[in-house]
Amino acid sequence: MIEQVIERWHQHLRGELPGGLDALLDDDVVFYSPIVFTPQRGKAITTLYLSAASVALPGEESPTPSESASTFRYTKQVLSGSHAVLEFETSIEGKYVNGVDIISCNERGLITEFRVMIRPLQAVNLVHRQMGELLEKMKS
Repeated sequence: MIEQVIERWHQHLRGELPGGLDALLDDDVVFYSPIVFTPQRGKAITTLYLSAASVALPGEESPTPSESASTFRYTKQVLSGSHAVLEFETSIEGKYVNGVDIISCNERGLITEFRVMIRPLQAVNLVHRQMGELLEKMKS
């Protein structure tokens, strides 16, 4: 099941998934931010965070790692059962950003948990600042 979910996630990132995040996320999805201590629960808040992240982490998804270092791209993918770990790279303001998306799904093919981890510390600080600014704009 996770294989189909991740394929739909990639379709979403390319802007090719009808229904977007609404078609991917379970109503009770839990989002774990690399910045916020408390898990964010529910489709609405998870959609808000993932939408802000798509702006904060520059570039479109690239099909190959050889493309520009300033472009968001997944470099590794591990799928097992109902879980996936997707490693990504990008740069923000000239700083290297490396992280993973850890995604879990249910038997209906909907994402039930989305966890993001980012390194190094400079990247965490940049993402924290940018996400804070974007979330404030999106909430108002």
